[in-house]
Amino acid sequence: MEFVRQVVVYKKYFLDFYQKQPDKAQRKIEWTINLIRVLKHIPEKYFKHLRNTKGLYEIRVESEGNIYRIFSFFDDDNLVVLGNAFHKKSQKTPKNELERAIKIMEEYYNEKNK
Repeated sequence: MEFVRQVVVYKKYFLDFYQKQPDKAQRKIEWTINLIRVLKHIPEKYFKHLRNTKGLYEIRVESEGNIYRIFSFFDDDNLVVLGNAFHKKSQKTPKNELERAIKIMEEYYNEKNK
C-alpha cells in the first residue's frame, strides 16, 4: 500500500493521550490515522480544518459512542504532524485544548526554523 502522506508524532503530546485510551479506541485511532496516510481526499468526517486558525486541523475519531479529537498540522504538503489530543465531551471544542494545540504548532515551527 502506497502512502500519500506521512504522519508523525511531535514530542509526547499525542502519545501521552493515546496510551491512556481503551484498546478499541486505540484501534479506531490507528485506523483513522491510516486513512490520512493512504487517501488522497480525506472525508471531513475524519479530518477537518479548524476555522479561524492558520493551518490547524483535527483528526476526528468516534469509538463506542466516545468522540476523540487529535490536533494536527501540515509540514510541507505530505507530512502531517500530530500534536495534542482529547476526549470530547461536548459540542464545542474546549478553548484550553485549542489554545494548547496552537502553542504546540508554534513550538514545532519555532524548533524547525532554528
